[in-house]
Amino acid sequence: MLTKDLLRVSRRGGGYRPQFVDSSRRPLAVTVLGTYEEHVGERRGTLTAALDDLEAESDDFKLVRGFAALVEREATFETDAALPPERTRRAVFESAEAVGGVATDEERAAALDAAADRLGVATGALETSLYADRDVNQRLAAFDSRWSPDELLAQYNLSLAQTALFDATEVRVRSSDPKALVSAVKRLRLMYEIRRTERGREVVVTGPDALFRRTRRYGTGFARLLRTVATSTDWSLTATIDDRGTDRELTLTDADVSVPGVEPVAEPTYDSGVESDFAARFASLDLDWALVREPEPLETGYRVMIPDFAFDYKFADFRIYFEIMGFWTPEYVEKKLSQLEGVEGVEMLVAVDESLGVSEEIEARDHRAIPYSGSVRLKDVRDALRSYEEQLVTESASDLPAELRPDADVTSFEALAEAHGVSEAALEDVEFPDHRRVGRTLIRSELLEELTAALEPGMSLEDAEALLSSRGVTDSSSVLSEAGYEVAWEGLSGGTLRRKE
Repeated sequence: MLTKDLLRVSRRGGGYRPQFVDSSRRPLAVTVLGTYEEHVGERRGTLTAALDDLEAESDDFKLVRGFAALVEREATFETDAALPPERTRRAVFESAEAVGGVATDEERAAALDAAADRLGVATGALETSLYADRDVNQRLAAFDSRWSPDELLAQYNLSLAQTALFDATEVRVRSSDPKALVSAVKRLRLMYEIRRTERGREVVVTGPDALFRRTRRYGTGFARLLRTVATSTDWSLTATIDDRGTDRELTLTDADVSVPGVEPVAEPTYDSGVESDFAARFASLDLDWALVREPEPLETGYRVMIPDFAFDYKFADFRIYFEIMGFWTPEYVEKKLSQLEGVEGVEMLVAVDESLGVSEEIEARDHRAIPYSGSVRLKDVRDALRSYEEQLVTESASDLPAELRPDADVTSFEALAEAHGVSEAALEDVEFPDHRRVGRTLIRSELLEELTAALEPGMSLEDAEALLSSRGVTDSSSVLSEAGYEVAWEGLSGGTLRRKE
């Protein structure tokens, strides 16, 4: 991005068109890059003078300054001084006071000599250090540009377009990668909606004029969004620009702007701390639901919405969408409510900030509202999911036979549930004629009797576990209890079996 004083736009015909550069400006890009390379080791003042000469020779001084502003980010300037400048100035000012002030060149020289003597350096080194930390005196220590001349042209066009978007009040985008686009919009915490048009889906990003006041965050957000948009192969963007009180239209396409071959700035993972916090805490739960970030779009009349999350039930083709409504403007809340009203044929949970006071309106749209303040409570979400899970378990259990006869002598409820594509809860009412339930394990009755007979009081726990493991039993504590034994511990040396009292 460039500063607004470097913005170059044409308003011909009432439009708003950034003055992009093409290959004809490549010689100027080469010259600017070369100017920095040639001045490594020299003072910034000398470099600035060279750039000023270049501006005077050019037909567009703003273009020279724009190239230089981008290139300078790759430059490293350092203070080159024999002494720390602040310490040097303090010593000189103290010496000047000691001689009664500096009014003549002789008095100045005397103060410098006295200060140099106090600091133990030559007067020349002291005088050079005096203002070495001022920008004009800093030296260009290194210059290692990540851009070739052609990449500098591409970066300039991108930065110019980003700067033009600082004053946008609304941005409308079509992209060949709509999911990446919406993901970027949400992560940048921009307000948006998706409309269906004759030319396809269009993402409309609401600008700062829809907020209480204009904010720099939105201008920066639009600029960062353009970088994501420009990475797709086929896109177009139309923006309404507030040009000093006059609305103008800016149109960009993939023919205008591209992203040079550099790594983009990392973007936040979630568009709000509430979402990030919820996702992290939900991941710690051992539930039969998988959390999906930004699932497929939902049709809502002629618009489209992408919920924040979806819950997928692990044992059936069943999905519940989950939207988190934070603190939004009244206009945006009304838009979101109208979207929810248009969502049909899907299950939807909506966590809604209590300050919005719209829980009843959400319920009236046949979606379950979960009020929250600060963060979404996991218990509320878990309870809502369980209300669905009960019905899903009942349905999956109805598809199972009344009796099951596993081939294995030993199997776990988890393995059996996975084999039948159901949850463990669905197996609770199933009979197993050939097996006994021991904890969460099924053991063939004959084998359980055999193992029980092989166990005896006084047997070491290590030997007992080895016996059970040899027959495929991993839950040794449940089997020992079923056989009527408990463990008598003998300090840290281990334990032995004894009959339960």
